Amino acid sequence: MIENKVHFRDAGFTLVEVLVASTIGAFIALVAVSAMRAITSSATMLDSTIETAGEVRFASRMIRTDLVNLYRDKDQKNTRLIGFAGESEDVTASYLVLYTVGRTKARGDQAEGDVYEVEYYLAKDEEAEGEEGQTSALTRRLWPYPDEEQVEPGGITTVIAENIDVFQVRYFDGEEWASEWPEEMQTLPQLVEINIVSKQPGRNDMVMESITVNIVRSVGATAGAVEAGQQTQSSEQSSGQSSGQSSGQSSGQSSGQSPTQGPTSR
Repeated sequence: MIENKVHFRDAGFTLVEVLVASTIGAFIALVAVSAMRAITSSATMLDSTIETAGEVRFASRMIRTDLVNLYRDKDQKNTRLIGFAGESEDVTASYLVLYTVGRTKARGDQAEGDVYEVEYYLAKDEEAEGEEGQTSALTRRLWPYPDEEQVEPGGITTVIAENIDVFQVRYFDGEEWASEWPEEMQTLPQLVEINIVSKQPGRNDMVMESITVNIVRSVGATAGAVEAGQQTQSSEQSSGQSSGQSSGQSSGQSSGQSPTQGPTSR
């Protein structure tokens, strides 16, 4: 009698199957880790871009507010708006100094007026070091006691935007644009253009904000135009009063001398 013997393999995987499964699992894990790193890096770059864009937008709006609230006086000496281009090989830097009217006190515990001297400029950021070297920060200096004869201007300095590569201010006099507006101009520009550019560290893209402020529309005409307008208005009023008085006197005299005489025909 022949006995049939059936051999059953023990449950489990062979070495080849284990190696194949391990290779596939390692590949999937590598892809997942790479994807997570890419997502994390993209999220970090996006957050950095949003933060930089917010700083640049905040700085441009602050400069615009100060320009709109530019202090204007009949005496042009008391109206201050000076701009000049800085000399730097690394960055494009402008300096802007003006008198502005503000209601927020620079120091809450001391008495201050409502006219402030404000200065905007790029300063080297000693603490922040980018991948390509030292970075620049857009700085705002606020001084509650403006005095054009002061040799060393004082005030409270605040960094309003970091990693700024370009801070450019241009002025339009009605005919052409200029990069400087010296004190000798003795008048105000019609338009002021502000350009702020920030490069992202280790990246080619940049964040840029450009605004244009109409000085004439914002603060009215220049001091000279205001004085001329007031003189013209005074002259017109004087002429009107003189004409009215002369007409009244002439009418009264004519009526008294010849009450029956009508208007003279020409």
